[in-house]
Amino acid sequence: MLTVGEFLQRKGHEIATISPDATVLEAAGVMNDKHIGALTVLENDAIAGMFTERDVLNRVVAAQLDPATTKVRDVMTSPVVTCTNDSTVGACAAAMSEKKIRHLPVVSREGDTEKLIGIISTGDLMALDVSRKQAQIDHLHEYLHGRP
Repeated sequence: MLTVGEFLQRKGHEIATISPDATVLEAAGVMNDKHIGALTVLENDAIAGMFTERDVLNRVVAAQLDPATTKVRDVMTSPVVTCTNDSTVGACAAAMSEKKIRHLPVVSREGDTEKLIGIISTGDLMALDVSRKQAQIDHLHEYLHGRP
């Protein structure tokens, strides 16, 4: 079974983060610039929360808060569900489905400390599934029709 660590070797370890003291407007700007749907909120190198498009919609727009003055800390999702690099991709997919979350920070743990080392999303998991299925289709095609 593929581990998250192995998956991150392929995908990369890039993580978009923001301070809890940033404004929602600043956070939305970062998400727009990077074409992503979530930011990991870090405070003193520790995960304080996740800030997602869903948070903008449900906690800012629906509540009629001013994004220019509202702090991320006031509308972020916390506590955060995480996984480790030795977790299986399947277990993470099941946890994301059960908890109804789309982004899962990956941490390494040493004693009581956690270090953010990556993030996986439902989009990443779908792309992995598609590539696996395409490989199986290609294999079956070669089996049935021979190599070109």
